[in-house]
Amino acid sequence: MDRSMTTAAIAPSFAALFTPKLVTVLRERYGLADFRADVIAGLTVAIVALPLSMAIAIASGVTPDRGLYTAIVGGFFVSLLGGSRFQIGGPAGAFIVLVATTVAIHGVDGLIIATFLSGIILLSIGFLRLGAFIKFIPYPVTVGFSAGIATIIFASQIKDLLGLTLSGPEPGPLFEKLGALGAALPSLSLPAFCVSGATIAIILLVRRYRPHWPGMLIAVAVASLAGFALALPIDTIGSHFGGIPRGLPAPSLPALSLDRIVTLLPVAFSFALLGSIESLLSAVVADSMSGRRHRSNCELVAQGVANMASALFGGICVTGTIARTATNVRSGARSPIAGMLHAAFLLLFMLVAAPLASYIPLAALAGVLAIVAWNMAEQHAFTTLIRASRGDAVVLLATFLLTIFRDLTTGILAGFSLASLVFMRRMSQSLQVEAVGTFGPDDEGDAGENGAGYGALTSDRDIVAFKISGAFFFGAAAGVSAVLDEIAEQPKAFIIDLSAVSALDSTAAAAIGDFAAKAHRRGAFVYISGASKVVRRALLMSTDGVRRVRFKDDIRTAAAAARAAIGAPPAPV
Repeated sequence: MDRSMTTAAIAPSFAALFTPKLVTVLRERYGLADFRADVIAGLTVAIVALPLSMAIAIASGVTPDRGLYTAIVGGFFVSLLGGSRFQIGGPAGAFIVLVATTVAIHGVDGLIIATFLSGIILLSIGFLRLGAFIKFIPYPVTVGFSAGIATIIFASQIKDLLGLTLSGPEPGPLFEKLGALGAALPSLSLPAFCVSGATIAIILLVRRYRPHWPGMLIAVAVASLAGFALALPIDTIGSHFGGIPRGLPAPSLPALSLDRIVTLLPVAFSFALLGSIESLLSAVVADSMSGRRHRSNCELVAQGVANMASALFGGICVTGTIARTATNVRSGARSPIAGMLHAAFLLLFMLVAAPLASYIPLAALAGVLAIVAWNMAEQHAFTTLIRASRGDAVVLLATFLLTIFRDLTTGILAGFSLASLVFMRRMSQSLQVEAVGTFGPDDEGDAGENGAGYGALTSDRDIVAFKISGAFFFGAAAGVSAVLDEIAEQPKAFIIDLSAVSALDSTAAAAIGDFAAKAHRRGAFVYISGASKVVRRALLMSTDGVRRVRFKDDIRTAAAAARAAIGAPPAPV
């Protein structure tokens, strides 16, 4: 068969990569029973998303209606165009820190522009088929930045949890924030503290005894009724924001200029990086729960469109949300139609019940976010990684601390860099250079090719062979070079067995080339045995020094060739 035809048959087509899962589902004879299941799942997720979207928006430094716009518009397009059957899109707790910082520095208009730009970036990442690379973010990094974000979210909610009154604006950095909150403790509001505590308690009790009930919505509803009935002196959405509108605004974008786009590009890249990580993690969680398989690049394209659409309607960053996606799967969703219905139900709630939102206490929403922060922290995973190994602990703590005290982007980049170094160190330690020994007539040697002893291959002590096992790359090249340099100069021929080398880069090829060049200057012969076609090609293309060696299929053939080259008698049979 022609090689190009084989490659084309194996490589997935554009349609296979970017066809939305909605199209796939509709081709599978989607029926009335499936639609009923999706209606129930969509309604369930909408009930969960209603208070959560408003709470995340408020914590992000914007009005609660922008959280609803994000869930309605962004959530609809994530499900319509996405590569996952069950992904639910909307505002996410992971973005709170980045969004709040952007609003503080660039204002709401800057946030909307950065969100729109991040959508373009996500589109580009998807169409360039880079989704698979996003999955390479190491687990300690994701746990570290999730725990760091959770810590910042909880710290940002202490003011509303306790009903504190600050003498000035709430500081952003953690230490300064905690100092200001500590100084404001005498202003603690007992009604606000009781409302937030009751909200947390109701959510936990419902989760334990009625896990299928919408605990967050029940808790917020009870808190709102109690605050209204008892006329509690606490801040509400109505007193703080004037309520929420009954419907979506007309699509528009703030004024754009080249200078502003350039200024906001770093923010947009941060949004796109975090959004792609969060969305694909959520899709993986849905796959593990449902047994399905998502299309990562298609999912990123959908996230890009969703962010652009969200920005047009005044929303904030959209991403796949793990908790709401898991709720969708557990509620019996059959297709992306459940996610589209979740957006439709949210719009219906907004049209019908917008006036009631004015009575929701900010302390109740702070209690909701305290639960979100606790769930995000992943305490079990955090403590497990701390105990797992020193390398994982260093990566985890570096990501966690930099996320808290510097920023999220720095934490992710530093954690990824450290994780790469740890990985290279582990890989270099796994590489083995095993001296097969000097072949002599009395040597029994190790079991070699086809079960025969290496010692039976030759009876001349002027031939030395050694075997390299593992991934041979730049991280291990220095160690292998040191071993090769220690080999005595007396042998007249060397055999390097690469049959157990799975991969080899240019630095490793250069190390073998340098050794071969030194042996050639001494008049010694160098044979490489067992190299795969990929390894042999890498050797030949990387260094001229390797051209002085002779390639043999196995160590037995290499030993026979070496004996003939140095004029030694053939090995006894």
